[in-house]
Amino acid sequence: MAKAVLIDLCHLGASSWNNQIQESLIRTLEAIEEKDPSQSPFVCLMCCQALSKKNGEDALHKVMQILPCPERKFEVVCSENTVATLYTIKQKLDDKNINIVKIILTSQRKPLIREYISQLFTSVYQFEYKNLEISCEENNLPKSTVLKSKLMSLSEQDTERIQSEIKMFLESLPALNGKLTILKSSLIPDDIFLHGFTTRTGGISYISTLSSLNLFSSSKRRDPPAVVKENLRRLAIAAGFSQDTYHSVKVNHASDVWVMGKAKPESYDGIVTNQKGVTIAAPGADCIPVLFADPVQKACGAAHSGWQGTLQGVSMAVVNAMITEYRCNVKDILVVLGPSVGPCCFKLPQKSAEEFHRIDPKCVRLYESSHPYIDIRRATRVLLEAGGVLPQNIQDYSVMDLNQNVTLCTSCCPDQFYSHVRDGENFGTQIGFISIKG
Repeated sequence: MAKAVLIDLCHLGASSWNNQIQESLIRTLEAIEEKDPSQSPFVCLMCCQALSKKNGEDALHKVMQILPCPERKFEVVCSENTVATLYTIKQKLDDKNINIVKIILTSQRKPLIREYISQLFTSVYQFEYKNLEISCEENNLPKSTVLKSKLMSLSEQDTERIQSEIKMFLESLPALNGKLTILKSSLIPDDIFLHGFTTRTGGISYISTLSSLNLFSSSKRRDPPAVVKENLRRLAIAAGFSQDTYHSVKVNHASDVWVMGKAKPESYDGIVTNQKGVTIAAPGADCIPVLFADPVQKACGAAHSGWQGTLQGVSMAVVNAMITEYRCNVKDILVVLGPSVGPCCFKLPQKSAEEFHRIDPKCVRLYESSHPYIDIRRATRVLLEAGGVLPQNIQDYSVMDLNQNVTLCTSCCPDQFYSHVRDGENFGTQIGFISIKG
């Protein structure tokens, strides 16, 4: 398994660099080579602009010339500050698919770097910390560095400063792979509701399967919450809602619904509200983000409907919650199914396929095969119509005007959407969102 070794020199200014530090660095590099010469980990020196100038730059050049193994993969990353340096290194690690990282640093820098790591990485990565022995007093290091070596912990102000620095840095990054694009349904009245379905362009996520407007972070994926939060900030600006009043479902692939204003379940796949200016959302990357709107009672809902949630009736659970809580008439409720995997690309084992076959035989293709193709969108429509929702009040892939179709196949459209089926475990996520205008 590929590994990386990062040597943190960000605390050194050009005036701090001397022969003793240079020798310490060379010994560290020699130890890395001796410990495991066969695996040859990716080695990276991380520094900031001060060290990249004057004698610091000359010293680094000399070190690179006398490395114990010149042909090894070895890089120096110098950026304007620690967050920019670490973010650049993260891109290199992701490009090489490296998860295991050893950071060699002075003990006084450890609390600081740990905080940056916690903000910029997820638990996909495994970090180990090892001390780089350099005397602050003897090597003309800043007094603040010496002070931190005594405290060995960060103050609340330090943590807030790091978070603010990361936020400002992420906000400064350019959008990737085109402009931010939102799909809208003509079925939901624009004068009452703000709504849309996101696509994958216009954000800052750079990993191919997450690029670029990924809107979900998980311990199993490489996009940290800070990046997802910045993507959401950009979406909120483009769409016109407040990020402070945004709520997304907490997926459990079932049919629980949170009625906003009441006690929130630990996890739920649906949300309903009649509060103005509150944006609710459901994620999807093959699973269906379903939006609900009642223009008469001015209430709305959102549901995450994967194949399990579809079988458990999550969409009708949202409809029933709107009827119970807001006195909605089922015949007034409008339902739009967002981008999701189509029956062209989605298979399930025969046993699960049987359950969809019982809903409607047309929900299953090649029924006799071991893994039939499944149409979760059709199953959703059948269950909604059985629950009393009018057929003309449901928008899905059957819409006649293809220019109005928002229920596109996520797996078939790699330039527009994320797909778990297509991309594997490190997949990105789009959302459907809705709110009642004030």
